Amino acid sequence: MRNFVVSGLLAASAMLAASVLAATPGKGVQVVANAAQSRVDITIDGKPFTSYIWPTTLKKPVLYPLIDADGVTLTRTFPPQPGERVDHPHHVGLWFNYARVNNFDFWNNSEAIKPENRNKMGTIVFDKLLSTSSGPNRGELAALSTWIDGNNHPILEETTRIVFSRTKDARVIDRTATLKALDHVVFQDEKDGLLGLRVASWLESPTAGGGIFSDSHGVQTKVATASPDATGEYLTSEGIKETLSGRHADAGVL
Repeated sequence: MRNFVVSGLLAASAMLAASVLAATPGKGVQVVANAAQSRVDITIDGKPFTSYIWPTTLKKPVLYPLIDADGVTLTRTFPPQPGERVDHPHHVGLWFNYARVNNFDFWNNSEAIKPENRNKMGTIVFDKLLSTSSGPNRGELAALSTWIDGNNHPILEETTRIVFSRTKDARVIDRTATLKALDHVVFQDEKDGLLGLRVASWLESPTAGGGIFSDSHGVQTKVATASPDATGEYLTSEGIKETLSGRHADAGVL
């Protein structure tokens, strides 16, 4: 993935299906807000890069899709397209949250949660854009969101700043999230958090096996075997090639 870099800092719906970016005129890194469509579109020299979106069908704001400088989409589409695995409906684009805060699950929340389990989940609700800016080689946005538990009680205020930039060989995202406690808040020990990226099928591990998997709350998810086009090969900035493996290789999550 020589054309794309992500760094993270701590400080199904038709709308999503239509989230593939349209080219926007203009040189440099353009960050264009469209509040009516619940999105901010980011382009580089008029070519799509990503969008920051917060439709009501999602339980947190996400960056989706992610497109490299060659025009290749690096994320699984949502809703998944034919040939893509449909597991883990909460895996959309690039996101920031955590699996257990005050015993509420923010990570696994999605439209697929059964009504009787929704009071166990947490939701990150977009509040407002604070600022956007564009420039020749970088642009940025700042947004305010609130983490709300399953009792509809606000527990955290999140101020997020995302910088989109480019170098000669890469597109870069730097995200800084500042969390302010609105009440007593405990992040319990948990395996899922804080930054997730659901990759396209061809980036998944080719040895990923299928089966039925349970999360820490006992919720089961059926996962198919690896897609036929899966390679799972990654090239580091030092020129080292590795094949994706590990605990989340089965789901194509980095």
